[in-house]
Amino acid sequence: MTAHTAALTARARRLVGTGGPKEDSAWLEHVLGWTLVVVVAMFVTQLGWL
Repeated sequence: MTAHTAALTARARRLVGTGGPKEDSAWLEHVLGWTLVVVVAMFVTQLGWL
């Protein structure tokens, strides 16, 4: 791999990204996580497992 090809590959990776969660979405992860916890707790209590 030449230096030019390596530079283009690195630039493309920075532009495209990995498709994972962004740094700004940490609050969204927390909200969705706690929502899932509440929904599971409601489901468990409705079934009488608790």
